[in-house]
Amino acid sequence: MSADVTIRPAEFRDAEQIFNLIKTYPDELLPRAIGDIVQNIDRVLVAERDGAMVGTVSWHVLPEIGAPRHPYIEIKSLAVATHYQGRGLGRELVTRAIQRVTPMHPARIIALTFTPPFFKSLGFVEVPKEQLMHKIYMGCISCTKYDNPFTCPEVAMALDLPPVG
Repeated sequence: MSADVTIRPAEFRDAEQIFNLIKTYPDELLPRAIGDIVQNIDRVLVAERDGAMVGTVSWHVLPEIGAPRHPYIEIKSLAVATHYQGRGLGRELVTRAIQRVTPMHPARIIALTFTPPFFKSLGFVEVPKEQLMHKIYMGCISCTKYDNPFTCPEVAMALDLPPVG
């Protein structure tokens, strides 16, 4: 990663640049409304150089029914500007996102991705989508890109974390 790139928590003023960066990858990322980005700004990291957004990643807590016994967190909206790809910035963004969510002690961190080798290099393993039914019903079921979550070409990846205590 370049020394001239700063990774920091997102601020409200970053919402439009985050929106635009995600929008540059219509085949790889689901679009996010500005309102969604603003409402979840506390769950977003950005990478910038000279005030320009060159990367972003966010996370989402997936709800459970009943007591939270095995909480999952989804890494989503990972985007790196084309001219910064291949420099380790995506790896650093995901690593820092994992560092941010680990103190909450999730049982598993997941990602739905078109680039499984990237997530595999970070310790994630491929899992059947059936293991992520809460994600399917909370997000994938409303997807406008694919008609069926189980025929969607995204690959489900998971990083299991050690249990607390």
